[in-house]
Amino acid sequence: MEIGRHTAGKAVAVLLRETRDLPSGTVRPGASPHEDEGSGSLLACAACLQPITTAAARTAVAGSYEHTFANPAGFQFRIGCFSRASGCRAVGEPSTHWSWFAGYSWQVEHCSACGEHLGWLFRGEGPEFHGLVLARLVETAP
Repeated sequence: MEIGRHTAGKAVAVLLRETRDLPSGTVRPGASPHEDEGSGSLLACAACLQPITTAAARTAVAGSYEHTFANPAGFQFRIGCFSRASGCRAVGEPSTHWSWFAGYSWQVEHCSACGEHLGWLFRGEGPEFHGLVLARLVETAP
């Protein structure tokens, strides 16, 4: 089932409610979104519907899968953490300035198909992860 941009927030909220307590061991490192069709809903770019990641790739960071942060300009983002996001492309140089996660650098991530800003790639003391803006993702049928 395709979901339009106007229902993206509702779709993500349903997905989060249905899968909030998935064990962290359900992640298959290195798999593409299409390879995990049976293990969770596909999450796509809300702008172009490019597959980005799956619900099964969600991971807890700093004790939670979901976080809300503000950047230095005051813009607030509600992000979800994912162990992989093969539909994203990291751009720019890594930075530790104003990192939301201590011990991690970040790079901006865009949709690899349309270039929409989807979040940030975090690398550091623990496993790397993708902090993706939940309002910029939609659930799609595998």
